[in-house]
Amino acid sequence: MPTPEASTDTPAPVTRRRPTFPAGLAFTGGAITFTSLYLGAGAPTPLLVLYEEQWRFPPAVLTLAFAVYAIGFLTALLTAGSLSDHVGRRPVLIGALAVQLASIVMFLLAPGIGWVIAARIVQGVATGAATSAFTAALVELAPPSRKRLGTILGSVGMTGGLAVGALLAGIAIQFTAIANTLIFTVLTIVTILGIVVVALSPETVTRAPGALRSLIPRVAVPPVARREFAAATPVIAAIWMLAGLSLGLAPTIVRSVFLLDSGLLNGLCGFIAPATSAVTGVVFARFSPRRAMLIGIYASIAGALGIVTGVLAGSLALMIIGQVIAGVGFGAAFSASLRLIFPLAAAHQRAGIVAGIYVVAYVSFGLPVVIAGQLAAPLGLVSTVAWYGAVTVLLSLVGLIVRRSLLGRSDTDRLNPTVASNGS
Repeated sequence: MPTPEASTDTPAPVTRRRPTFPAGLAFTGGAITFTSLYLGAGAPTPLLVLYEEQWRFPPAVLTLAFAVYAIGFLTALLTAGSLSDHVGRRPVLIGALAVQLASIVMFLLAPGIGWVIAARIVQGVATGAATSAFTAALVELAPPSRKRLGTILGSVGMTGGLAVGALLAGIAIQFTAIANTLIFTVLTIVTILGIVVVALSPETVTRAPGALRSLIPRVAVPPVARREFAAATPVIAAIWMLAGLSLGLAPTIVRSVFLLDSGLLNGLCGFIAPATSAVTGVVFARFSPRRAMLIGIYASIAGALGIVTGVLAGSLALMIIGQVIAGVGFGAAFSASLRLIFPLAAAHQRAGIVAGIYVVAYVSFGLPVVIAGQLAAPLGLVSTVAWYGAVTVLLSLVGLIVRRSLLGRSDTDRLNPTVASNGS
């Protein structure tokens, strides 16, 4: 403790607090910035068809350019997914947005499809690194009485951003001659503003040791959650395959099967399923997860059959109706799977479960689209879509059978009352 004389001779240093936005403004700005990441991820859906027309590459390369996003996303999610718990939300988010800015510049300057593929990987890294940090930050920045709103915005921001990104890109292609430049210039501005918002937002996490250890990928499902995880796996695979069909293959179907060269239609086909999913996720939050899961499975089966029937019959309207129903299935089943699995694990085990769920999801989102792109030439696009839809229906039926089997067992008797009530 300094003496009075010492404190008089040596003035204490003045600590200046870093200026920050109020929590409400930071919350709103963070939600918009998070949505813009997925808006950027959805924008290439109709643009890839435009690139194919400009650069004359094979359709299989188009599906590869779409699917490599999943590689970057998973790599970042598995390594940096829990980094913000140790170093803080702000550093991780600023770094991820800087990477996103680099991917946007790559899209702007791309002289060929090789640059676009690289940009998609970098874009996936940015989104994967930011997703868990943003979803946590939105809950932490939300007003005390609105924490549920933070959770909802974290979910809706993903699917809603993908939907709006695809639609806006389609509109730009339809009505301007500089769609690529326009889209990514706007995204550049939004991303820079997002960096400013994050930099001026209050930090919600105290630094903790273990940052380097957190970079080691961990996919772990505790024994108590394995049965529920296994039951949800085929359903998660089916609904994410259908999401890949809508975002990765639908624009090609519009041009090659229905012979319609329309950026607006391409954007609409990329918009309709994730938009429906975003709305459904909010609506079905009031349903019990088991009921929502069953409804989601039935809707996924109906949606897949609608899409395939529309393609086989040459009816674009029927295909779009199928996409709407598939979007309902995704929104209901995916949120239900999270609500069924998460309560079964302790807090320190949930990062491993999140990793496991997203490995299943993004492998199902990307890999089948690449395989479909390779099969389209020898089998024909219509036959490929039919087989693709058949696989999703089969997975959904497997999930339904397993789900019915679980409902017929008295497993809840072995669980403690809290877990049983959370999972039902």
